[in-house]
Amino acid sequence: MASYIFSDLLAKAPASIKSNAADARTWLSSNMRQVRQSRILQGDRSRLEDHISIGGMYMFVYDPKTKEKLPYYDKFPLIFPFKSAPGGFLGLNLHYLPPVARAKLMDALWPHIDNDDLRQDRRLEITYEILNGSSRYRHFKPCVKRYLNSHVRTRFVRIYPEEWNLAVFLPTERFAKTSKGVVYRDSIGKI
Repeated sequence: MASYIFSDLLAKAPASIKSNAADARTWLSSNMRQVRQSRILQGDRSRLEDHISIGGMYMFVYDPKTKEKLPYYDKFPLIFPFKSAPGGFLGLNLHYLPPVARAKLMDALWPHIDNDDLRQDRRLEITYEILNGSSRYRHFKPCVKRYLNSHVRTRFVRIYPEEWNLAVFLPTERFAKTSKGVVYRDSIGKI
C-alpha cells in the first residue's frame, strides 16, 4: 500500500466536512499549517523521483534562471508536466490560479486522465493544442510555465492521483516578489 503525503491531515478531518465544501475549505485552511514544504520534501522517500513523467503531478523547489527579470515566480510549483522541452519541460503550475479557478480547470481536465484508477501512475494526457483549442480550458493560460532541469533544486515529489484533488486546494504556493493575491488578479486578467 502506498503512503500519502496528506494522509495524516485527512485522518484528522471530521466526517462532517465531507458533505459541505465551505466547511471543508475552512477546516483545511486552518489545519494546513501542519503540512509544510520541508515536511513534504522529507516525507515518503518512495515518491521522490529524479525525473518527471509527462502527465503526472509533482511538487519541487525551483529557482528560475531569469528570476531578476520576472515580476514574480513560484518557488514551490505544483505542476502537471505536459511536454518535454530542451533542457527541461513545460508544465501547468496550478498555483497561479485562485482555488475556484483551479477546481474549474481540474474539472475540465478529468476527461483527459487515463481511466485505469487502480494504477499509481495515472496520467493527464493533454497537449498544448488541446488546451488552446477549447474555451473550457481557458483557465490554463496563466499556468503554462517552462522549467529548466538545471534550476530544479530538489528531487521531484510525485503526488499520487488519489491526492490530486486535495493537493490542488492546499496553500503550498511560495510566490517570490509579490503576494498570491496579486498573482491571482494577474492570472484572472489573462483568462
